[in-house]
Amino acid sequence: MHEFYNRTLIVFLCMLAASVLLVLFCIDRAHVSTPLQELGDRDISWHVQPDADVGERGRSVMEIRETSPTLRLAFTVSPLTPHPHAAVDMLFDDGNGKQVWHDLTKYATASFIVKCVPANTLTLTIPTFDPTTSRRDDMVSYRIMSAFFKCNEKPSRVVIDLTRMETQQWWFDRFKTDLSSHHYRLDQVPKFAFGSTLQSPMDTHSEVDIRELELNGRDYRYPVVTALVLVVGWAIFGVWFFRAHTRALVAHLNSRMQRDLPLIAYQQLSMEPHRDKEKAAILRHMALHYTDPDLDVESMAREVGVTRGKINDVLKSEFGFTFSGYLNKLRLTEAARLLSEKESATVAEIAYSVGYSNVSYFNKLFKEEYGSTPKAFRAVTRA
Repeated sequence: MHEFYNRTLIVFLCMLAASVLLVLFCIDRAHVSTPLQELGDRDISWHVQPDADVGERGRSVMEIRETSPTLRLAFTVSPLTPHPHAAVDMLFDDGNGKQVWHDLTKYATASFIVKCVPANTLTLTIPTFDPTTSRRDDMVSYRIMSAFFKCNEKPSRVVIDLTRMETQQWWFDRFKTDLSSHHYRLDQVPKFAFGSTLQSPMDTHSEVDIRELELNGRDYRYPVVTALVLVVGWAIFGVWFFRAHTRALVAHLNSRMQRDLPLIAYQQLSMEPHRDKEKAAILRHMALHYTDPDLDVESMAREVGVTRGKINDVLKSEFGFTFSGYLNKLRLTEAARLLSEKESATVAEIAYSVGYSNVSYFNKLFKEEYGSTPKAFRAVTRA
């Protein structure tokens, strides 16, 4: 069995190492990160467009100085209208300028590094398609989600939770929607927009730098596939272990029984004349009376007419056992034979038949000798 357990340990460690590597691979692949400001080909293509309150007879101005790798903006917000604003739209396109809508549902956050001169409070807005109100060709009908962030002259990283953005109040008023309706989807998003807020400095030249803009999320396909692979893999390992353990245990028990054949009582012990009559008498008495539950070294010494020391010396020289060790060996080996051959006999009946009056003690000795309980031994040897 030691060889089996050593082989199993090696297989287990290999399985464990493979599982760890698979989990690490899954963690790496499950994290989705899409930079939006990389030079060259982007996973999500976009172009910028300034937006201000000119259409509302305002005088706010937005100037776009650079788009990549840093989005550099210069603007002035004029308080001449009820809702003054200056913003820049990052319109998603197909790489050739044609507008497209992106499914951003796999992303959970948007992060970027921002610097503002002077200090400012800005907003990130995302139009989301609402099936009850939105029309593809009418951006005003989209549900506009917003998140506010502060910035100053020291660059700082901002992380926006895309799943917890707030719907702008005017949208509820315009479309008579319940204010408690917070559900929205990011499956049809046409653009991002960065813009001023009512807390932005008025009539003040402001500059904003935004860099390292990226979307982050989780691709849950990888954890699901990994979990399935691990479950199937470890299930296969479990089935293999059970079957291999059964085969190894059967081989081990058969080997033990074969090795014990010279000792078992049902195989006729050598009764050839011994030069030592005391030795012959001791072996004969053990072979004939080992099933007697009252057999002990004192009673045997009286019956055979030898000393206790002589009995132990003979058994030690012949078999390497003391009296009690050899007696248990005979009884347990006979019990193993009966368990494998007599299916109708109970464990208790077999225990009594080989000289044990205490079944629990018999079970304990049997497990120590064969590495399994009598019931398990019977099940394995008859499988």
